Amino acid sequence: MNASGLDVQDAPEEWKVVSSAEHFSGRVITAVTDAVLMQGEEVVNRDYVIHPGSVAVVALDGQDRVLMIRQYRHPVRRLLWELPAGLRDVEGEPLHVGAARELAEEAGYRARTWHTLVDAFTSPGMTDERTRIFLARDLSPIPEGELDFVHRHEEVDMPVVWIPLSDAVRRALAGMIHNSQAVAGILAAYAASADAFASLRPADAPEA
Repeated sequence: MNASGLDVQDAPEEWKVVSSAEHFSGRVITAVTDAVLMQGEEVVNRDYVIHPGSVAVVALDGQDRVLMIRQYRHPVRRLLWELPAGLRDVEGEPLHVGAARELAEEAGYRARTWHTLVDAFTSPGMTDERTRIFLARDLSPIPEGELDFVHRHEEVDMPVVWIPLSDAVRRALAGMIHNSQAVAGILAAYAASADAFASLRPADAPEA
């Protein structure tokens, strides 16, 4: 508890939805408007995007370098440096298994050691998307003959680089890295390195 007596921990809460309208449904997202009953009894419209959720991976090698990929993101009209990441689009799949698949498909690596690094809502004022970012270590490249993933669209030109974790932190704080998963994952990994990652949750830790 802090001085105010409030427990600084996110908690489930659901205010009454008087009505809901769907405006658009695409391959990944659905846009809706909910009429929500506020605490003062006023009903207010709230627009947001329904999203299946995502996973991302901070892959850290034995030299404390983090693996990053570059991808074109059309909504922001930029080439962004990011972590290997992807949608939660396989029904019933454990999150760390999906993260391992993304690391393999996007970067061509596998990892023996996995931990949950951080959980986040990517933009809770406009989408219900939640992401889990993992720390992956004890990495090894996947032999080319074992890779059968075909890169398409934005993934065709997606270079992979390794940069020191401390340099990635500097670049995030300097506004050179903007992707929210990358910024959160890099800073969380740097903070967690203070006790050699001993305080991290297991890879299969439940989401609150």
